[in-house]
Amino acid sequence: MGKVKPRLIGDTEVEEKQKKEQKAKALEKKMLKKKSSVADVGVDADQSVIEKKEKPSKSSKAAKISTVNLHGKNYQEARKMIDRNKYYSLQEAVALLKKIKPTKFDQSVELHFVVDESGLKGEVELPFSTGKIVRVKIVDDKILSDLEKGKIEFDVLVTHPSFMPKLAKFAKVLGPKGLMPNPKAGTVSMKPEEVVKKFEKGMLRWKTEAKFPLVHQMIGKISFEEKNLIANAEKFLEAVGKSHIQNAFIKTTMSPSVKLEMNK
Repeated sequence: MGKVKPRLIGDTEVEEKQKKEQKAKALEKKMLKKKSSVADVGVDADQSVIEKKEKPSKSSKAAKISTVNLHGKNYQEARKMIDRNKYYSLQEAVALLKKIKPTKFDQSVELHFVVDESGLKGEVELPFSTGKIVRVKIVDDKILSDLEKGKIEFDVLVTHPSFMPKLAKFAKVLGPKGLMPNPKAGTVSMKPEEVVKKFEKGMLRWKTEAKFPLVHQMIGKISFEEKNLIANAEKFLEAVGKSHIQNAFIKTTMSPSVKLEMNK
């Protein structure tokens, strides 16, 4: 049981002063507890190592720093190959990723941007396939029936304007997933078959995260030719706009990130 601090009853001025002091101490204790629970966790740029300040033991007054490796041997070797203080050209970065010891699967090559504002979005047709199969469907009675059952088996949904009234009741489900057909996105068309061909050919829709000015995009597989990966990356950089990009990184699914130089 904790100590009970006596309160002077009857003297209003003294009592109010004691109440304020107790509230201040309680708030300070709460803040200290919250700070200690976070334990000064820090993550490096490629999220590979967490340095955590441990709570001091009874035998030691000073907190100790422990380093926890979150990745395997291949990842750690890859980190040694990358100069974390250097900004690489796109050509240098792709060549470097190619040299990193491969995993048992064909990893995706990804671009990650920190941009100057949230809400940025657009479309781009990359010069080469990303290797990802995009499931594009045209709204018909079967699609509507599947939606009634909660089945969503497509990545892009295209529709003729005549089906929009029937799709309205599914807006709350499709909207948050970014799947609701929209004239601005080009997915509502009098000629939906032509739109399907465009998306199947490699048309990408990109946008920032909902609450953060971050853009993520797969541009191919590490097994692809360097020139193809570079061409896709350059096209995507152009689509987002270098003037909007504050920091850019390229990586494979399992590799550390490589910082890209941005010649604006």
